[in-house]
Amino acid sequence: MDHSTDLTINILGSLTITSESSNVDLPASRKTRALLAYLLIADRPQRREHLCDLLWDEGPDDPRGALRWSLSKLRPIIDRDRRRLVADREVVTINRDDISVDLHRAHQALGAEPANVDAAIAALVALREPLLPGLDLPRHERFAVWLAAERAAAERLRCSLLHRHVISTAMSPQDRLPWVREWLDADPFNTDAAAQLESTLRQLGRQDDAEVAKRSFANVISDAGLPPVQAHPVALFPVAGVAPHDMLQRQKIRFCQASDGVRLAYACVGDGPPLVKAANWLNHLELDWDAPIWAPLFQELARDHMFVRYDERGNGMSQCKVADISFDAFVRDLETVVDAAGIERFPLLGISQGCAVAIEYAVRHPERVSHLILWGGYAAGWRINATPDVIEEREAIITLVRQGWGRTDAAYRQVVTATFMPSATAEELDWFNIFQRQTVGALNAARYLEVFADIDVRGVLKDVQAPTLVSHARGDQRIPLSVGGKLAAEIPGAEFVTLDSDNHLLLGREPASLAFVAHVRQFLSTPVSRG
Repeated sequence: MDHSTDLTINILGSLTITSESSNVDLPASRKTRALLAYLLIADRPQRREHLCDLLWDEGPDDPRGALRWSLSKLRPIIDRDRRRLVADREVVTINRDDISVDLHRAHQALGAEPANVDAAIAALVALREPLLPGLDLPRHERFAVWLAAERAAAERLRCSLLHRHVISTAMSPQDRLPWVREWLDADPFNTDAAAQLESTLRQLGRQDDAEVAKRSFANVISDAGLPPVQAHPVALFPVAGVAPHDMLQRQKIRFCQASDGVRLAYACVGDGPPLVKAANWLNHLELDWDAPIWAPLFQELARDHMFVRYDERGNGMSQCKVADISFDAFVRDLETVVDAAGIERFPLLGISQGCAVAIEYAVRHPERVSHLILWGGYAAGWRINATPDVIEEREAIITLVRQGWGRTDAAYRQVVTATFMPSATAEELDWFNIFQRQTVGALNAARYLEVFADIDVRGVLKDVQAPTLVSHARGDQRIPLSVGGKLAAEIPGAEFVTLDSDNHLLLGREPASLAFVAHVRQFLSTPVSRG
């Protein structure tokens, strides 16, 4: 299509817009500029109600009117000689067919086949700049949390692109060295980057420097509490990369029906042998990819596997209005999803209360579960053997959830959030509070907590046949370490690994998350017979 006017918009570093090589004046309003950036990055239609909640949640009295005003300021900039800003009564989007955005170009450079060296270098230079500096809106928590997640995603994109550029580009060791150093600086726990630095230094005849680099990386790993690794140089050949931000678009969401007619949403992403995750509190097949908890972990697991996960009945993209929310229904839902996905034998991952679901499934279907991986799990809910005081306290929390979960004020959800991630930053806690509200309603949240209280799979632990890895955070404030140890002791032959974290749900940025993935990879690499 021949367009006489193309727009170039840069959002890495200072926000700039050019048309026919001339700078375009930006709107004076920071919220209007933030709206433009959000629509460009989201790259899909956005409901007006969502945009109002994102940018005008604390006023004015007429948020829809404020949105209309901002759109009126963007139209002369974006539309110019054709309509690119598309808005109707319900949704708003930007058609960027002839808009070049630097962040999008970086994603394209990562996925290009064959690799485009010039495009990769240009993208890497751009990615050294922060995403949307000066557009922080601290009074608007939804936007602040979204922007923090996008900045983290841009940094992960930079690491992935550095990885690809180093191993897929023909260059001399001297030319490769600064790129390898930049890669390791950006991703200090990456064994491939460390191996490439050592290898490149040896190719340059700098043996002493190579030994120093090797020892330095070993110290970094040790200081972070990660398991020792042996770094081997990766082969230098073209590889296809998938940006973490693209996972949402790459995953395939499907629907299936449980035996009682409830509609369940499940998703598959990645290539390789299957790895199935039992549902837990809380998931959303789309919103998970913005999560500081789930996104980094899921991206790592999907690197080696076809990663299969689903939203539990009553939350996320699965049917919300359901008659039966019970432990047995949770197990049947896992059975339904696995059958719908056509998977015969697979490793099964359980997190938090999802561990009990995974255990019950593994006992019912030993021929299908090759490995069992449990994080932060427990065999018995809190109501079992609890004192009257504990029961009264926990039931009061359930009442608070039932009455205040849906409020914009996060105080009620914070009661739950605080024990999940005590080491989280304020932004991460804000994100999880919003995520919980977006994922499940008040009634179902309370129903979940009631079910979790009565979970009891203690009687079947001895019947688990699959090789089992039980991992637990040493400082877990929600499920104590002793509970995880007891769980491992009751499962025949289970391996028990403790990690240095206070969080019940691991944050992707903490070393314990990387250690967990390393242990999972090592565990799954052990061949297992069908018995």
